[in-house]
Amino acid sequence: MKEEVGEKLSFMDEYVLPFVKSDLVPFVINLAIAIGILWIGLIVIKKLVKVITKRMEHSKTDPTLVPFLSSIINISLKIILFITVIGILGVPTTSFAAILAATGLAVGMALSGTLQNFAGGVVLLVLKPFKIDDVIEAQGYVGTVNRISLFVSVLKTFDNKTVIIPNGSLANGNIVNFTEEAMRRVDWKFGIAYGDDIKKAKEIIHKCIAMDDRIQNEPAEPLVEVSGLGDSSVDFAVRVWVKTEDYWLVFFKMNENIYNEFNANGINIPFPQMDVHVHNK
Repeated sequence: MKEEVGEKLSFMDEYVLPFVKSDLVPFVINLAIAIGILWIGLIVIKKLVKVITKRMEHSKTDPTLVPFLSSIINISLKIILFITVIGILGVPTTSFAAILAATGLAVGMALSGTLQNFAGGVVLLVLKPFKIDDVIEAQGYVGTVNRISLFVSVLKTFDNKTVIIPNGSLANGNIVNFTEEAMRRVDWKFGIAYGDDIKKAKEIIHKCIAMDDRIQNEPAEPLVEVSGLGDSSVDFAVRVWVKTEDYWLVFFKMNENIYNEFNANGINIPFPQMDVHVHNK
């Protein structure tokens, strides 16, 4: 019995106690530290994300973008916390980070088109080149912006068609925003026949401009000048400034008024003409 007890004590002294001192105790201490850091970290991340979300809401960040940014920040911070915790436990983080990078690369390549549209949506929501109800021209379409999401934007054309445009191509292409500015310039080109009175024609055009009280004198006075001598007509350039919402109403009304006033005052709007000379041999 004494020999067996002695062997057990010898085994404890030789193997168990050194293991407890050199490996188990440090592991338990590191585990306790890791659990504490994980617990505190999750609480801090939750409060931090909540504060950031409120700041974005108060700064009038696009409502579509707020939950997305909050999720990205939340996930990113938790990944950093997780890597920190497993590092404390002695797990090599270099290989883990390499696995994450490889996985991210593979997913990125598989979803390259989708991610491009996603990135484009973020750019549009952050930079805001247009907003809901703006009239824009993009990707060969003109219409009113109906919806902006993370992946696509939706336009309603003037003939009530729904156009869905991927945000990737939209963010990388040219965008013309017709309603961004409060004022727009309306341009016309009117032609009169050769031989008609230019001075009288200019007076009639100025009269038509004065008839429409939607036409503004700022940022510039209305302009009526001879712009060119065409094949069949003497051409006038007419430029006026109006409020953006009045653009088309003024454009159409001016065409009608000019036609009626020219007719009433003997000013001719010529048809395209071509002189043909026939020579008999």
